[in-house]
Amino acid sequence: MLTIRPSRDDDVPDITAIYAHHVLHGTGTFETTPPTEADMAARRADVRAKGLPWLVAEDGGRILGYAYCQWFKPRPAYRFSAEDSIYLAASATGQGVGRQLLAELARHAEAAGVRKLIAVIGDSGNAGSVGVHRALGFNEVGVLKSCGWKFGKWLDVVLMEKFLGAGDTTPAEGA
Repeated sequence: MLTIRPSRDDDVPDITAIYAHHVLHGTGTFETTPPTEADMAARRADVRAKGLPWLVAEDGGRILGYAYCQWFKPRPAYRFSAEDSIYLAASATGQGVGRQLLAELARHAEAAGVRKLIAVIGDSGNAGSVGVHRALGFNEVGVLKSCGWKFGKWLDVVLMEKFLGAGDTTPAEGA
């Protein structure tokens, strides 16, 4: 049975392995060298220290994917907008895991005060990521053409957004 839960320190090896596969074989990330477990642990700690969610999808003790959000930009005016990231184990694609992870991430992000989630999707041909975001109410707002070079070809970036909670219909708390 699939469970979406907050990540734990002992999930880092699986998170690192999932991401390494995407770095080495996919165009959803423009990183070209897989980060170490220590690197991924530091990235996760940074996200958690900011009060933002980092979730995993687990089935029978096996980590099938993870999702987190990070502030879109470091300047204070961006403090209600976060960029989501979601990665699945190769064996978990096409089974609805990504959709469940992203839906739960949006709930956690809203609870953390995020008013807008922004998807910065590597490769305009990444139909799975574009599709799961679209299915969960994200709207495409643009394509940055040929801004990444990986695997001997130019890659686009698709930008999508989704308002959470009150979105921009009310003033931001504490602003």
